[in-house]
Amino acid sequence: MRRIQQLPALVVNQIAAGEVIERPASVVKELLENAVDAGSRRIEVEIEQGGIDLIRVVDDGCGIVAEDLPLAFASHATSKLTSADDLFHIETLGFRGEALASIGGVAQVTLQSRPPEETYGAQITCHGGQLGEVRPWNGSSGTRVEVRHLFYNTPVRRKFLRTPATEMGHISEVFTRLALAHARSTFERDGARSCRATGLHLTLRHNHKTVYDLPASMALLERIAVLFGPDVSKQLYAIQAHQGPATLTGYIADPACERGTSRMQYLFVNGRWVRDRTLGHAVQEAYRGLLMTGRYAVAFLFLDLPPDQVDVNVHPTKAEVRFRDSPALHHLVFSTIRQRLRTENLTARLQLPSTIKPTETLGTPSPTAASFDSAPWALAPPPASEHGPALPFASPQPPTQSVPGEITPQPAPLPQLTAAHPPTKIIQLYDAYLVVETEEGMLVIDQHALHERILFEQIKRRMQSGPLETQPLLVPEPIELTAEQAARTLEHREALAELGLGIEDFGGGTILLTSYPALLGRRSPQEILRAVVDHLISREQPPSREVLFNDLMSLMACHSAVRAGERLTPEQMTALVEQRHLADDTHHCPHGRPTAVLFSRHELERQFRRV
Repeated sequence: MRRIQQLPALVVNQIAAGEVIERPASVVKELLENAVDAGSRRIEVEIEQGGIDLIRVVDDGCGIVAEDLPLAFASHATSKLTSADDLFHIETLGFRGEALASIGGVAQVTLQSRPPEETYGAQITCHGGQLGEVRPWNGSSGTRVEVRHLFYNTPVRRKFLRTPATEMGHISEVFTRLALAHARSTFERDGARSCRATGLHLTLRHNHKTVYDLPASMALLERIAVLFGPDVSKQLYAIQAHQGPATLTGYIADPACERGTSRMQYLFVNGRWVRDRTLGHAVQEAYRGLLMTGRYAVAFLFLDLPPDQVDVNVHPTKAEVRFRDSPALHHLVFSTIRQRLRTENLTARLQLPSTIKPTETLGTPSPTAASFDSAPWALAPPPASEHGPALPFASPQPPTQSVPGEITPQPAPLPQLTAAHPPTKIIQLYDAYLVVETEEGMLVIDQHALHERILFEQIKRRMQSGPLETQPLLVPEPIELTAEQAARTLEHREALAELGLGIEDFGGGTILLTSYPALLGRRSPQEILRAVVDHLISREQPPSREVLFNDLMSLMACHSAVRAGERLTPEQMTALVEQRHLADDTHHCPHGRPTAVLFSRHELERQFRRV
């Protein structure tokens, strides 16, 4: 039987390196954070072969005195903490004193440093955990760290590294996060302008070629343009809000700028990039109905709050945090983004090869004599009051407190239907699209998507006063399902009843449809219920109540709306276009597809070479 024994310091450091140092990008992250904590104003990063051969980080920070150089490679030795209480008031990026010890255990490291007040500096080496002697060094003030031959003494770890190009991609991502967190930016609070970050001069070179050179004077939006391109930066909207001691600033992107993953959602807490489900969920919920399923918003968000309101000591790489009041922060992020999106005209514009400068949007559609009720599939008008009790699905998490200083914005104006060309001049293409002349240009509307959005918001308005009005069936309709489908559907009987779908268990996998929403009488109730059942079964986990309501309302609206392939009369087309201004968001259907595309008059004239 093996006896318990104390592990050697070298093995301990190699184990720690396995938790903290996964690849060259991990080394760059730790060294960059140390440089920031040292008060640097300029940081240069030099990489060779994706960081496998060389990582060099040079800063102009406070430096390290010669006597402390050996301690820099000692485990749990740091200048950033003095007691356990400091763990709850962390204002630095690093604090554990493990980075250099972990790196020195798996690489050949040279550390050179000189404090500004010293005439000469000093240097020390650490190869595979073995410290060299402290020697004099005649260099500029600040610190210079060289890491060579990463994982040279752990061949198994080195074997798992990818190609230099792949590793450089990970390093670029680490550099990007730090560049965003330390770009020059300001915000206003209580009438006073404050500086969130003063800006760092950051340089990244790979194999002696400059990848990025970002001056300290470069503002956040300018850095985003350099790092992600003008196609992203030109589609961003600035946000700013406060709630208690928390301040939220940053940029969110137009829904048209969506991505297939959440990698373009950059979330920072007190200048630290984090992965946080609470904040990420708030972002996605704010874009609900504006993005297709499986698509993600682009956002650059900076949350600043007192250090004692967040615990960063919950993850080896400090990439995850724990908030003292997560619901309040969720509401702050959700409500700020949602309200900001409502102030923008999100109507899609036709993208042609040359860049077209959009004109200003005009007023809301002019009223016409035509009535939406002339269409046989029309809905009743919305209730007189739109300020009923809060819906269970109106916000992912009901606010516990208001956001001070916020002004509720009004929805963005829509392209105006001019008096010279009234909305009755509408044509239908392919029995699917409506073409309307506006003062801005030619508006092409997806008839199904627009009608679906109108129905969706009609249902929401009606439910503000309670369950939807139902139409009982004289003879209940049996719906044949599997036993599993029937059981899963009956679990949500109460929620379906609030939406006007009455069901009963008939036994043997059969359920009875006893009623359906009166305002959705156009489609077969059985068709709508089967779509609801399919949706409930497709979910691996039971949805929350608010998500369930939003999903079911979207399904009911989708299956009740006029469809592509249905020919409309002129009265129906006019009625549908007239109702466009009644919806809070007419730019997207509940599933995130655009309802209309604007072909600007300027672009039309340019194509015919009139301008």
